[in-house]
Amino acid sequence: MDLKAFPLGSLQTNCYVLSNNGKALVVDPGGDPSPVLEYLKSSGLTLDRILVTHLHFDHTGGCRALSDATGAKIYASSDDNALMDSELGRGGFMGTPVNDPFEYENISEGEENFIGLECKILATPGHSPGSLTFYFPEAELAFVGDLVFKRSVGRTDFPGGDSEQLMNSVIQKIFPLPGNTALLSGHGAMTTNDEEKTHNPFFSGVEI
Repeated sequence: MDLKAFPLGSLQTNCYVLSNNGKALVVDPGGDPSPVLEYLKSSGLTLDRILVTHLHFDHTGGCRALSDATGAKIYASSDDNALMDSELGRGGFMGTPVNDPFEYENISEGEENFIGLECKILATPGHSPGSLTFYFPEAELAFVGDLVFKRSVGRTDFPGGDSEQLMNSVIQKIFPLPGNTALLSGHGAMTTNDEEKTHNPFFSGVEI
C-alpha cells in the first residue's frame, strides 16, 4: 500500500494516488494530470477509478484528461451536480481555466471495496452540498476534500455552502474516527483527527 500526493492546477489542489497490489485510485485530480500519469506508468500501476470529494473546479480540472488516458471512471456525488452549471463547477471562476466537461457516476454514503481495500464513504456536506469523505480504515487515512484543514475548515460562503452543516459533518462524521486517522485535505498539509479535535480553533469550546 502506498500514497503519493501531487499539487495540481491553478490553486495547487492536493491530488492523491492510493495504490495497493498494482492497482491505484486517484482522488481529486485538480489540474493537468501529466505527473500522475507518469507516476502510474513508472510504478507499473493500473488506475482503477477516479474519486472526487466535491465538484468544485479546482478538484476536477484533470478528470477528463485522466479518464481519457486511462479509461478509469469518475465517481462523485450527484448532490453537487448543480455546481456544474456555474463557474464554480466548470471553471472560469476569477479568471481560472475552464475545465473540459466530463461525465461521472453517482456515489453516495456507504461501504465499498476499492483496489482491495475497504472504503467507508461518508456524506460530509457543508463546503458543498455533495461533499464526500473517503475513509480507508486499513490505511488509517481519510480523504476529506475541503471539509477540514490543518487548524482550519473549508469555506462556506460559496453557493451551496452551509457553515452549520460543515461543523456538524466534522463533529458527527470525522471526529468519531480513530484519533490517529490521517486527514488528507484538498489544500495544505496533512493532519490527524486527534490534532484537529485538540487544536483546531474552530472547534474550541465545542462539545465533542
